[in-house]
This record gives sequence, structure tokens and C-alpha cells, in this order.
Amino acid sequence: MERNTDYSSGKNHFKVYNELELHEYKDKFRIRSLHFPDSGFYISRSDGTFHGEVNIEPGATKVYTIYGVAGTIRLLAGTYLLVITSRKEVGAYLGYPVFRVMSMKFLSCNGDLRNLTNQQKKDEAYFQTLLRVVEDTPGLYYSYETDITLNLQRRYKMADGWMSKPIWKQADPRFVWNRSILEDLIENKLDEFIVPLLQGSFQMGQLKLNNLTSTITLISRRCTRRLGTRMWRRGANLEGDVANFIETEQLLEYDGFKSSFLQVRGSIPLLWEQIVDLSYKPHLAVIEHKDTPMVVKRHFRDLLQRYGDTIAVDLTDKSGNEGHLNLAFATEMEKLPDVRYVSFDFHHCCGNSNFDGLKLLYDEIADDFKKQGYFLQTPEGELLAEQKGIVRSNCIDCLDRTNVTQSYLARISLNQQLQRICALTSSESICTFTEDEDLEIFRNLWVNQGDEISREYSGTNALKGDIVRYGKQTVSGLIKDGISALSRYYLNNFQDGVRQDAIDLICGNYIVSGNSPSPFQLNKFESRTLFPVASALLIGGLTVTSITLNRGQNAQSVISSVICVGATAGMMALVKSNGRQICSRPRLCGLL
Repeated sequence: MERNTDYSSGKNHFKVYNELELHEYKDKFRIRSLHFPDSGFYISRSDGTFHGEVNIEPGATKVYTIYGVAGTIRLLAGTYLLVITSRKEVGAYLGYPVFRVMSMKFLSCNGDLRNLTNQQKKDEAYFQTLLRVVEDTPGLYYSYETDITLNLQRRYKMADGWMSKPIWKQADPRFVWNRSILEDLIENKLDEFIVPLLQGSFQMGQLKLNNLTSTITLISRRCTRRLGTRMWRRGANLEGDVANFIETEQLLEYDGFKSSFLQVRGSIPLLWEQIVDLSYKPHLAVIEHKDTPMVVKRHFRDLLQRYGDTIAVDLTDKSGNEGHLNLAFATEMEKLPDVRYVSFDFHHCCGNSNFDGLKLLYDEIADDFKKQGYFLQTPEGELLAEQKGIVRSNCIDCLDRTNVTQSYLARISLNQQLQRICALTSSESICTFTEDEDLEIFRNLWVNQGDEISREYSGTNALKGDIVRYGKQTVSGLIKDGISALSRYYLNNFQDGVRQDAIDLICGNYIVSGNSPSPFQLNKFESRTLFPVASALLIGGLTVTSITLNRGQNAQSVISSVICVGATAGMMALVKSNGRQICSRPRLCGLL
């Protein structure tokens, strides 16, 4: 086992092998550490079983370097091994290097289609398509030397010796993206090869204060309990787990001091849906269910146990399409006296460009916000302050409005931390004290973080990024937001069904077995078949209409044009009425 000394705490800590050599044979895959050649294992390509031998034999068809083993998954034809094929160092968390996964690849260990039926072969081809989608999963981070799923305050409270445990045992399972595919590695006690992957964002920047360099790290941790895409994972499940739940930690390191400020975001914890149907903004529907009060209670009970006093900030509109959902949430929150609920209509108070409007929100929660505080540790490791609560923010997607709001609160907390350690006086703030370049670095951290977690959920960059970066909306920002909005529309309607299936497969929501019904039998409609047909009808109708309108103004042409216009309008109405069937829908789990 590879160990190293954590000189900052005087404790030993566990390390995962950081470079591996993969030898590919006709009958096996053999993997060993480059720096510790006696440590390794191989996987049989006849039955997908693991073995502990590491002797390198001649005859390998390929030999290449990989940077981690992310797990295995069993499909109909056999076992597939997921390996990290390239990485990039993006910074350090508490001094330990952090890497972003740049590329991954599934290796077929024992794929054999001979014993499969024709339907199973078709199913396997679809599963392999999903594996290729998984290979392109964005925003995956890890460290070989420490767990990055635990925030600074939780690390401080861990029992002595916790860092000597394998990293996968240290990790918070909520935030381990690949936890459902680690079973084979864990069973075979391959701890030094197990790389827990975190999906979210990792950003670092340096500011100069009083001629000293301070480091700000922004790390967002996406929960895997209700993982999915923007339109196919909304609201909560019956256990109280919500879609797009993310813990964001802003970590400050200054002159030996370490300070941490936590916030969370997550979809409104009701049972609700917004099914794509070719509309730009599909209808929001609250699902009436007898267990709704218990769902809300379970969600906030979990937050109270983990984070302490909770302020729930709801940024949705109080009228229009969002108003019904806003009212339903407010009604349920009246039943929870131990959670403070604040409804703040972001669009009404801030418009599309007034960042300063958030001061109204802060003024309303300022007293409780200060009581919640932040975590602060001296250079000697002594505890000075502990964060005693959390602000939970949400809009509809928990992306654009939420990111603007969280960045505003994070800046206020950063000022309080810097004043506490005397980096700023009580009358100074990061906005007035630092140079423009330093303030831009801080803002860019939040913009980049917002873009990354938005890409993971919606497929595009976040909207309203200019409000975070400049404090106002710019013309170029409006254009970028328009492009992103159109991209979201296309991806949500015509791509995200397949992407949701890939997520459900890798997260273990759908287990492949020979007894499982075919994914092509779980849906009554083939959306990918209907979409090109509908497109052809519309394009054909518009083309014929255009031709007839340009032929002239005689009676026959006018009648033909009227008929074509009517037929095209009828086809458009038919397509719209069947929008839910035409759009890309998940086959494996549907709405969970």
C-alpha cells in the first residue's frame, strides 16, 4: 500500500496510484502501477473476473498508460471496464493536487454476442451507445492523495486517522459520481486503484491583499441521488432527494488561515414535472400526492442534520408559469417552523440586469446569515469559528438566478472572513480594497463555476453570466444568452432523452440483465423515428407553400397556395399536439 506523510497534520494518508500501465492481451487486460510494478491485477476476457497476478507476459497487442480505473459495468454481452485515458491538473485542494478527467474509455472485457437474441443484440447496441455518451461526461474531478468530496468543516471533525483509510472509504457517497460501478474493485480489495470521481466544478484563483497572496478555491459537488438532465429530472422523489442538488464550498487560504463558506442549491422539493413537448417553455405541473408533506419534511430534515439551521431562498416568480409552483412550495414550507422560508421574486426585484437588487434579499436574511457564519481555522489548526447553518437557494433550474444569488452571498461572506482575520478593516470590502484585476478573478471563478455546472445539467453555459462578471447585463451577454437558450431548447427536446438514459445506466438506476424488458419495449413511441418524419413533413409543406406563392397571382395559384398553407398549418398543429412523442424521451427509467 502506498502511503505518504501529511506534514500539515503529522498523520499518514492514503494515496491512489497515479499512473498505470495497461497491457492488452487476447485473453486478458493486465493493469499495474508504473511506479510500483509489483502492484496490479488482471481481468479475464473470457468471463470478466478479476485476478491478483501481476506478472507481465510477452504477446500484448497494446500497451499504454492510463491514469485511473473508474469502475466496471455489466451489460448483456459482458463486462466493460472504464479507465481514465487523459487528465489535466487544475489546482490543489488544501495542498493536494486535483485533476480533471479529460477523456475516458470503456474497454470490452468479454463481449460475446453469439448467445444473444436479435432483440438483445439491438439492446446491447443501444447500451453501447449510452456508454459512449458516458465517456463524454463533463466536469469530473479527483485527487490521488485526498478525498475532495468532504468540505473543510467536515474534514476537521473527522476522527484521528481517517486519512489513512482508502480514499473511497473517506468519501461522502452522495458526491461520488462512479460509486455504483466500483463494486468489482471494492470486492477484490483493489483500494490503491479505486478513484472516486466528483462531478461538479473546481476553480482556483489568487488575490493579493496587504502584499500577501490569498488563494480562493471554489468547489461544487453534485449529488448523485437524483442525477439527471434539466427536463427529465425535476423536483424531488419520495425519499426527499432533489434534482440538481449541489454543495458549493468557497475556500479561502490567507497567511496560514483557512476559511470555508458553504451554500447548497437544489430543485424545489415537491413532486413536479415539466415534460418537453416542443414548446419553448413547457407547462410546469405540480403532481398532487398524499406524501408531498413528508417529501418536503424528509428533504429539509436531511439538510438540518447535515448543515444546521437552514434558510430556504426561493427565487422563482410569484406569478405566471412559475407562480403555481411558487405558491405550492410556500404552502408546504408553512408546515415547517424550524426552516426559514424566503420567497424573493428575482425577476421582479432585479429585472434582467440589476445585480444590486439582491441587497433587498440580503437585508431580509442578514441577521440569520451572520449567525450561520463560516468555518475558520488558525495557521496552527485551532478552530476559531464554525458554520452553523446553510442558505439553500433555488430557482426553476437552480442554474442562472441561483448562481447570481450565490455569488452575491459568497462575496459578502468573503468580506466578513477577511475582516475577521484582519486582512480588511471593518469599513473595507473586496470590491473597494482589491485591484480591478483581483475582483475580476473572484467574479470569473463564479462565472466559470456557473457555466460548468450548467453544462452538466442543461447542456449549455449558464445565463446571466454578465451580471456576475460585471454587475450588469451587456449586449454581448444578451447575445450569448440567446444562443445558449436556443441550444438548451434543441438539446432538451431532441438529445436529453438519450443523455438521461446514459446517466441512469451509469448511476445504477437501471440494472441490465437478461430478464429485464427491452428498453425499446418500455416506451410506446420511438421518438427518434418520429422526429425525422415530422421534420420532413414540415419542411416539405413549407417548401411547397413557398413555391406556390411565388408562381403568380392567378386564381389557380391562389387556391393552391391557400390549400398548401392550410395543409402546412394542419401538419404543424399535428406535430405540436404530438410534441411529447416526437421529443427525445428516456427509455430506461422515464420520470423517477
